[in-house]
Amino acid sequence: MKISEKRNTFIGCTAGYEEADIVLFGAPFDGTSSYRAGSRFAPSAIRKESHSIETYSPYLDRDLSETAVFDGGDLELPFGNATAALTEIEDYTAQIISDKKKPFMLGGEHLVSLGAFYAAFRAYPDICVVHFDAHTDLRDSFLGEQLSHAAVLRRIWDKTGDGRIFQFGIRSGEREEFLWAQKHTSLSKFGFGGLDKAIKEIGRRPVYLTIDLDILDPSEMPGTGTPEAGGVKFLELLGAINQVFHLNVAASDIVELSPPCDISGASTALAMKLLRELLLSFIK
Repeated sequence: MKISEKRNTFIGCTAGYEEADIVLFGAPFDGTSSYRAGSRFAPSAIRKESHSIETYSPYLDRDLSETAVFDGGDLELPFGNATAALTEIEDYTAQIISDKKKPFMLGGEHLVSLGAFYAAFRAYPDICVVHFDAHTDLRDSFLGEQLSHAAVLRRIWDKTGDGRIFQFGIRSGEREEFLWAQKHTSLSKFGFGGLDKAIKEIGRRPVYLTIDLDILDPSEMPGTGTPEAGGVKFLELLGAINQVFHLNVAASDIVELSPPCDISGASTALAMKLLRELLLSFIK
């Protein structure tokens, strides 16, 4: 697969593909969203609005202008065909990894994480998953569909098996999902309790970090498909991200921003600031 040199970039991500350490790309798909659609508009909205913020992070004292991040733009995904969309995402991610670079994906609904994870799993069979979310996402199927945003972590577990999925911030799901998690994943309700323990357990194994923005409280992130009261705050999330990036993070994503659900634009502003911090953390 040829990686195109697209120039509609997130602020500061102006490196060419060959020189880049990280490849940012969008996966604009929300074909299985069950409540409020619109996350397919997130990658382009984040890029467009990013030029209202600075490349410099006062949290990390680092600057995106001094890094090598290539923004490949958005994939052209077939609307309504989850299987085909996941294949496109997997192939693109696999090419990035094959070229010795690290992929960072912008969703899209949470199902898109599955395509990127499949590519990472092929490259790193011992990979662990750190999952920040309000929802368990552990249903075996939702409305008869196994490829669903509500089942994405269950599909990931199909590959990893027990002991390699670490979930934080969870505060919504069916009782059966929570019971299932007690046997098969490490699940921390409501916040980041147990993150230190998880980091020790993961050790130097590679990590796929997936962040559903609805882990944040709706007072800070109303623009998401399935908002859940009782979420964490932005600075809490930044602190947890800082801890995770002491691990060997091989690939990452943020998903589930839905710009049409917050006409104020505040949710998009938060997402693009979070993306800046994530990219700067990703670069060792």
